[in-house]
Amino acid sequence: MEYFDLISNRVGVSAKQVAATVALLNENATIPFIARYRKEKTGSLDEVQIAAIADEYHRYLEIEDRKATILKTIEEQGQLTDELKARIEKCWDATELEDIYLPYKPHRKTRADVAREQGYEPLAKAIFEQKREGDEAIRKLGERREEALQGARDIIAEWISQDEQARNSIRREFTYSAILTTKVIKGKESDEEAQKYRDYFAVKEPLRRITSHRLLAIRRAEAEGFIRVDISPDSEKALDKLARLFLKTKSDTTYQVELAMEDSYKRLLKPSIETEFAAASKERADEEAIRVFAQNLRQLLLESPLGQKRVLALDPGFRTGCKTVVLSAQGDLLYHTVVFVNNVASTKTLQQLIARYQIEAIAIGNGTASRECEQMVRYAITNYELGIKTDDNEVQNSKSKIQNLPQVFVVSESGASVYSASKIAREEFPDEDVTVRGAVSIGRRLMDPLAELVKIDPKSIGVGQYQHDVNQTRLGESLQQTVESVVNHVGVDVNTASKHILTYVSGLGPALAQNIVNYRSENGAFPNRKALLKVPKMGAKTFEQAAGFLRVTNSDNPLDNSAVHPESYNIVEQMAKDLKCSVNDLMSHANLREKIDLQRYVSDKVGLPTLQDIMRELEKPSRDPREQLEEWHFDENVHSIDDLQIGMVLPGIVTNIANFGAFVDIGVHKDGLIHISEMSNRRISSPTEVVALHQHVMVKVIDIDKSRGRIQLSMKQ
Repeated sequence: MEYFDLISNRVGVSAKQVAATVALLNENATIPFIARYRKEKTGSLDEVQIAAIADEYHRYLEIEDRKATILKTIEEQGQLTDELKARIEKCWDATELEDIYLPYKPHRKTRADVAREQGYEPLAKAIFEQKREGDEAIRKLGERREEALQGARDIIAEWISQDEQARNSIRREFTYSAILTTKVIKGKESDEEAQKYRDYFAVKEPLRRITSHRLLAIRRAEAEGFIRVDISPDSEKALDKLARLFLKTKSDTTYQVELAMEDSYKRLLKPSIETEFAAASKERADEEAIRVFAQNLRQLLLESPLGQKRVLALDPGFRTGCKTVVLSAQGDLLYHTVVFVNNVASTKTLQQLIARYQIEAIAIGNGTASRECEQMVRYAITNYELGIKTDDNEVQNSKSKIQNLPQVFVVSESGASVYSASKIAREEFPDEDVTVRGAVSIGRRLMDPLAELVKIDPKSIGVGQYQHDVNQTRLGESLQQTVESVVNHVGVDVNTASKHILTYVSGLGPALAQNIVNYRSENGAFPNRKALLKVPKMGAKTFEQAAGFLRVTNSDNPLDNSAVHPESYNIVEQMAKDLKCSVNDLMSHANLREKIDLQRYVSDKVGLPTLQDIMRELEKPSRDPREQLEEWHFDENVHSIDDLQIGMVLPGIVTNIANFGAFVDIGVHKDGLIHISEMSNRRISSPTEVVALHQHVMVKVIDIDKSRGRIQLSMKQ
């Protein structure tokens, strides 16, 4: 298509790759499927490139629809010439298209419309041409001279504001010299709510240099009624550029055009272009915030899983206690109770639960009372020699009960309260209250963060900045795409997966995910991938999209527990046949795989990229790309901001990442900030070059502001 070359230039891939990708997208192929299993067609494009092509393609489709609307509107007005039609059809720039349409766009009655109705358009034309006839026309004006001149100027001002050259000239001036200025609204300076925005009460900064997070904070302060925002270029330069376009001579008519030009700039052009730049800068800031949010979410979803272990999970609290649940290795709720921090009876209860259920790991939420709860749990474990009471009230040494001391992990609670009150949680635990559901969520996200976090709206997980201020539709699309990418990257066991994680598998969706769960409940575990075709509404096309991302662990075909797609089984089987061994042997013995010459298996449908992927999968079938989980804990001597001193070096965990730095939990109920300038001794452009979400780091306290609850940290010091 005509715009494939434009997409090619914007994304940085060939037009052929764009065409192939668009064709696959139009066949309803998903981005993960295209990236993983259609490398030969796309030239091995990755998910980011494919997503960029998809975004650009949809943008051009929207322009196409807009062009159709514009052509229809102008044609209905009887003003569509062949030249105008050709120009609109060839235009693929949204801004240029709107400029072309502007003179024909239906609008509310303007001052220029009123002047036309009063018959001043001929005078306006004569003045605008700045010839002798215009000067004579002005001299002949009678008693209504000022009214006539004002009417003519109103018409000229509108012509100037609709002139493409003029608009582009002012846009260029905005691009290079626009200054964003803020001013606190009178009377709001001392407003308590406004204090969090006091850094933005008097900003004066070039628009092109302002960072995305600062712009979003400014826009939020403006929306909440604390400041006014103005974006203006150098007005003298802007008017000088307009003068070069429209002022031709020195005469009475030129003076009138100059007045109209100044009015046009102040009343029409500047506000219009300011709105454009305000929207464009907000869109760029949105995209950057969304990118950071999606990047953080991806890291969170890929967090190390503990795996199937018996878990004791605690949702900490002071007044109402710590809701405590016991989960089986499969994540089923076995028991729940409440324990209280700094309570001897509670310590004994924890020891009893650890022994009775042979607990292998303990998950503690990172909210209020987390440190105190962790301290109690560690005391209960390290003092297990004190003995516990069993059901028959006999005191026994817990060594005989606790075979291996459980590991203790502090787990992020972000989104747990949202899950506990959700429809999903009510369906899972209809007879339990929100506190029990929240504790279960904390325990399960230790076992498998991905499987649990997919149940929560990504916007509620709390790993972004200004998520409520950005374009919500675009944010939702990006986060949905991120979750789908991670789920398909990791792979899903079709016989144990919940409908919630199955929903994100390539090609499935909510209805088919539910059908899989229902079929599994009625017929037992799927014996192999082929059996998925028996699921209601699982057609061949959907199976093609989903099969490679679904695992069947106990299948008679070992490839069913790998990322090798069923369409490629014949290739692996041929490899095994050529080596006179079984597929199982091929997967188990590296020396056999080393004998394979991949060039022998290249065909017009299968190239080296797919064959290389197959070989990597045969080497480590069903491997989990996530790293191993490590036990970790805070400094035992620091519990609140009052315990901090400048110069302290403390362990911490990264809880959130923004463009300007990273927030780190050091165990004092207030996250500290490592500004990007304090992250490395070398210059970095992004915090993600140094840290990842939930990474364990050592930090130094460099500033403490107790009144504002702010802690400044450093990694480079």
